[in-house]
Amino acid sequence: MKRRKFIKDTLGGLPLLVLTPSLLASCAEDEIKPNGKTVIVIGAGISGLAAARRLKQNGFTVIVLEAQGKIGGRLRTDRTLGVPFDAGASWIHGPNRNPIRNLASQAGATTFLTDDEQVKVFDTNGVPYTDAFLTNAENQFTNALRDVKNASTPTQSFEAVFNTLYPTQSTNRLWKYMLSAYLEFDTGSDISLLSAKYFDDDEAFGGSDVIITNGYDKITDYLGLGLDIRLNSPVSAIDYTENKVKLTVNGEALEGEYALVSVPLGVLKNNRIAFTPDLPVAKLDAIHQLSMGNINKFLLVWDSAFWDTSLQYIGYTPETKGKFNYFLNFRKFTSHNALMTFAFGNYATHTESLTDSEIIDEIMQHLKGIYGNNIPNPSHLQRTKWGQDENTFGAYSFVSNASSSEDFDILASSLNNKVFFAGEHTERDYRGTTHGAYLSGIREADKIARI
Repeated sequence: MKRRKFIKDTLGGLPLLVLTPSLLASCAEDEIKPNGKTVIVIGAGISGLAAARRLKQNGFTVIVLEAQGKIGGRLRTDRTLGVPFDAGASWIHGPNRNPIRNLASQAGATTFLTDDEQVKVFDTNGVPYTDAFLTNAENQFTNALRDVKNASTPTQSFEAVFNTLYPTQSTNRLWKYMLSAYLEFDTGSDISLLSAKYFDDDEAFGGSDVIITNGYDKITDYLGLGLDIRLNSPVSAIDYTENKVKLTVNGEALEGEYALVSVPLGVLKNNRIAFTPDLPVAKLDAIHQLSMGNINKFLLVWDSAFWDTSLQYIGYTPETKGKFNYFLNFRKFTSHNALMTFAFGNYATHTESLTDSEIIDEIMQHLKGIYGNNIPNPSHLQRTKWGQDENTFGAYSFVSNASSSEDFDILASSLNNKVFFAGEHTERDYRGTTHGAYLSGIREADKIARI
């Protein structure tokens, strides 16, 4: 699965953070000495849960407030069809030294190495591109990424620079496939909004990606064990004027020495939480300037498989960039006859206005282009609409051409040593990832513990 891997491998990104066993350490309940201080964690996604667990281990009284009726945030698993459908995160990217790998093992999550080389990409006439042709195209694409970065100014979008440097490739269907299935998947952004200067200045762990096969929610369920988690408890206001932080939760007041805000960037951008005093101008600017990307997933199930089940991935090169051009074969790691495809960039937002029937018709046009007109329609469809989700307003954050990577650091800054911020949008090096969200929670918990 090329997200986070292709871009980092080709542009030479190296992991900078050395993880220590203390990041995953735990201690028995009877060894914990209460320190008399309360931390209220807002959001029960992986960053909030990681922080809450860590803080509890350090003797704090921790209350976790979650607006939804279930913990997990963007780690959501739907088992309605019998096959675990992870609406949000699916992979552990770069499992070498990635803390999610050990956490998954502790939580009872099972994994499978998804081999990026087990892929065949088809043209619209059903003819596959040869391996040699694809390799050559990917090498050219690698060079193009470097050229765009080197030729850009801080306010230019990737698309603007790319179209100037590579006007022919900008209309080429295989290049549209690479731009969406590689770059837009990696960053979460349509290339028309993505910063040409800062799109790749984050980091990645090494190793081939593995997919969680029995549901990513195993991890958040594990992290939530033993915590005081209050569901259906949206926070509408935070007042950090006095010594204690006062929160408004379902119209009622709750206070503690510290508050940790771990809601997604999209929630902050939509002003779902009122702050008193107002947030500093620099933080408000960072919230405004960084953007929330949109990627949607579509799981289709059949009674029997008509595709080559030896492949891990199936690619397709339609005219429309980001349109159902990348398929994950579930038969490689489950007994289910299922494919998962994606919508990237602006097309991801477009899909949210389409009916299930229209979605199936569009996807089947591509599959029929590969396998012929006699293949059956799926028996079931599951899908996401992340852009319309009022608890996220998107999939994950990215650096737009109106911002810089410094904005991630600004979002991570605390307020008067009383209000703290976690989430993938606060982790500059590992933004947009599950491990980035997790590490941000650990970072802020340790920051609070040091006060």
